[in-house]
Amino acid sequence: MHAVAPFQAVDYLVIGHITQDLTSEGSRLGGTAAFSALTARALGLRVGIVTSVDERTSVKSLDGIPIVSTPSGRPTTFENIYAGEERRRQILHHQAAHIPFDLVPEAWRSTPIIHLGPVAQELDSELPKNLSPSLLGVTPQGWMRTWNEDGHIFPCKWQNADCILSQAGAVVISREDVGGDEELIEAMAHQTRILAVTEADAGSVLYWNGDRRRFRAPKVEEVDATGAGDIFATAFFIRLQATRDPWEAARFATQLSARSVTRTGLDGIPTRLEIYECLMEVF
Repeated sequence: MHAVAPFQAVDYLVIGHITQDLTSEGSRLGGTAAFSALTARALGLRVGIVTSVDERTSVKSLDGIPIVSTPSGRPTTFENIYAGEERRRQILHHQAAHIPFDLVPEAWRSTPIIHLGPVAQELDSELPKNLSPSLLGVTPQGWMRTWNEDGHIFPCKWQNADCILSQAGAVVISREDVGGDEELIEAMAHQTRILAVTEADAGSVLYWNGDRRRFRAPKVEEVDATGAGDIFATAFFIRLQATRDPWEAARFATQLSARSVTRTGLDGIPTRLEIYECLMEVF
């Protein structure tokens, strides 16, 4: 178990697998837990991670962030394949251990923002009563994907989705997560308070209070889109908590996450200048 003792209170807790992502340049650290934790820290919050990762995986990129991990033989390992303008294809090579919610330290159970960020069915889709955040943010992609014997990933039905959707303060999905199913997106929007849907370089769409608005992303030169959705979600949850304004949160998150694709992997974490520019932008 990676951890610090005693546990200090944090402002943002993300729960989900830290992953190894296989690329043409080699293996690198990834997963919602890594991207979201680093983004939240860049935005000035104290951050904690609850995950499952093997002891051999280097988490040096996360130095300074307290990590609680249940043992696992191997880390969750993905290979992302991009081909021109085609949709991303993913292969799951290894799956780390299930993460029980009782692993969350007592000091973190009332963290202001708790972010459930499964990537490979590693969390139960039923929240225990002893977790009591001010804002429960959910990125359910790990509940909305399955894989065949060869590890090829494809969308699936999210089992027991009603429980989490009804409790969530905000949910962020990508159009890819639902295979572009507009009816499913509309259904989810009616089941939860706030739903944001990311649409790659097209930006995002926000559903709130019976309304729907689109937020266009700025034109940038894309280098690597991995992690952009996690950066969007984290920026959205944090800005929503700070302003109580879902429209402003979506605007800010769309602008900030678009800048992340101009760099590779965890180098896409927002810089201080990018954060300042996106906060100051006026429409």
